[in-house]
Amino acid sequence: MPARDAEPFPRAVLEVLGAAADRPVFEHGTRVVTGSELLDLIARIGNGLRAKGIGPGDGVALLLGVNPEAFATILAAHAVGARVVGVRPGLTEAQVEHLLSLDIKLVVRDDDVPQAHGPELRCDGRPGDFARLIHTSGSTGVPKACAQTYAAMTNAWTARPEAWPPAIRELASRLDRYLVFGSLSSQVMFEYAVLTLTAGGTVVVADDPADAITRHRATARVITVPGLAKLVARHSPADLPTLRALLVSGSPLTTQRHREALEVLGPVLFHGYGQTETGMISMATPYDPPGTVGKPPVDLEIRDGELYVRTPGQASAYWGNPEETAEVFVDGWVRTRDLGHLDADGHLHLTGRARDVVIVNANLHHAGPIEQVIAEHPDVAEAYVVAVPDDDTGEAVHAFVVPRADRVPELEELRALVTGRLGAACAPVRVTAIAEPPVAPSGKPDKRLLTA
Repeated sequence: MPARDAEPFPRAVLEVLGAAADRPVFEHGTRVVTGSELLDLIARIGNGLRAKGIGPGDGVALLLGVNPEAFATILAAHAVGARVVGVRPGLTEAQVEHLLSLDIKLVVRDDDVPQAHGPELRCDGRPGDFARLIHTSGSTGVPKACAQTYAAMTNAWTARPEAWPPAIRELASRLDRYLVFGSLSSQVMFEYAVLTLTAGGTVVVADDPADAITRHRATARVITVPGLAKLVARHSPADLPTLRALLVSGSPLTTQRHREALEVLGPVLFHGYGQTETGMISMATPYDPPGTVGKPPVDLEIRDGELYVRTPGQASAYWGNPEETAEVFVDGWVRTRDLGHLDADGHLHLTGRARDVVIVNANLHHAGPIEQVIAEHPDVAEAYVVAVPDDDTGEAVHAFVVPRADRVPELEELRALVTGRLGAACAPVRVTAIAEPPVAPSGKPDKRLLTA
């Protein structure tokens, strides 16, 4: 058996819990779980999984809520070396059936978490085995299962303070009480929970995230861009005295929305950029320029405007999809299919999706730059662009805007603004005012619903 310091993920997390001892690490309602208690729970669930014949390379699907047992089960499944598939709530029956067909040996539900007494927990993951399959949000099509190896999870920085980039070190200092909700199978929710424990904080379950910052005296939570807009409209710093970190995730912030949130809520905004395939790529702290996602601490190349990255914990394939794997995972790099550039100070600016396009007269125009120009109009808080059929040009731009106040900008105003910056082909032929964008289960704006 390898020495402890040579064991793979989640050994570093287990060491954090062991060092926590009697310190509270998980809070769910009136229930408080210490580091030692959570470590004992992980060991019992790990032995329960082994008793059911689960070991390295076996597929385990987790249909679990948000509670200490769910968190412990994820870590226990990794400890025995299984290939873990988290099934988040809100999926259709067909989608759940698809996930459960991915070579799964055991399905674990909240009412049937296996536990057994046995020897001290060891971490048996094999470096080259896939440790987990994480499904993308599906914002560019059908969700894909990103396969991450045990070697990649071990190399990731989350539970290793010595490897934290500067932005994460700043964030970690604010994670005294971090809210979790929705699903711990969410990559973002789980990774920040591990970071919180490593930073000496407490993971706090919010059964209902509405006003949970105040109710749970939270210092940090994840929030989507639409959720941030609602929070900015309702609150001021005096309303949220405990808040120290809002982790904006899911989609880019416009410069104006970013600046407005900092002005209203104070220096609490951390704007992260990453993908399911890569984990975190970059993060803006409250002290970075609005409209950027900070200075990337990972290897990054810009090829014809498109971002290619290498991160310590990146996935290496799409499960069962060799064609897409070959297109995205290229010679050790991950092709993000995002567009962006670095400014003179090294800050990263995102400008759109490589495949989020409108094809006008057979010429391809990216939606991101058009949205950014429209969002500069003083009456526009947010802008979303989709392609619509056009008898003359094949496709044309349809703009959906969230008005900043009661006034909806006239179509001709937006056409003139876009034409002056990007040319007439990018100018919208229609504009529709919406109160807020429809969102996918991931919390990201769902343009497919706008198109429909």
